[in-house]
Amino acid sequence: MHVDHLTFAVGPKGLKAEAKRLGELLGEEFINGGFHPRFGTQNRILPLADGRYLEVVEVLEHPAADKAAFGQAVRARSELGGGWMGWVVSVDDLSPFEKRLNREAVHGSRHFPDGRLLEWEQIGVRGLLADPQLPYFIKWGSDPSVLPKALPGNIRLTELEIAGTRDRVEEWLGIDLDEVFDNVQIKFTSPHGQPGIEAAVFETKSGPVRV
Repeated sequence: MHVDHLTFAVGPKGLKAEAKRLGELLGEEFINGGFHPRFGTQNRILPLADGRYLEVVEVLEHPAADKAAFGQAVRARSELGGGWMGWVVSVDDLSPFEKRLNREAVHGSRHFPDGRLLEWEQIGVRGLLADPQLPYFIKWGSDPSVLPKALPGNIRLTELEIAGTRDRVEEWLGIDLDEVFDNVQIKFTSPHGQPGIEAAVFETKSGPVRV
């Protein structure tokens, strides 16, 4: 399992402004990711070190957004003012999760602005909707050279602060979760509050930045 990326839902100022704000905090500029036709969303991305990336995502007035769990999740977080929506774990095989959740993975795709096609399968967004401390799972289907995390990144994700409980996330992942998971320190806080990502810490050229 690999901590693949983090998703940040935009607030009322929209995608361009949110990506600019986060980019200034981290000292790097986000790039245009494109439109997700299956989910009714669009994003901007920032490649990180260690094969990860940060995604800022916006829901659109599009029929797919009301039907797809991902579009619903983005809209719900944005309507709360925006902020961290969730974390994503990439795996080589989604079948154990399909079996456990008793549903099939959903196909996703988007075209880069230059026309390249990125494809993947994902499952578990409904779990995130119900309990935002939980990651969802993704399996990339495209050639590694076109994956967002294939681009070189200078910023390193070092820590996730998650409101919730380690036991619940371990049950969801199906593994014992050490304090450091895939070279990212996982801290659990506020087990009785609103679950979800409270903050992420990044090592930047200017030092640690907590978002």
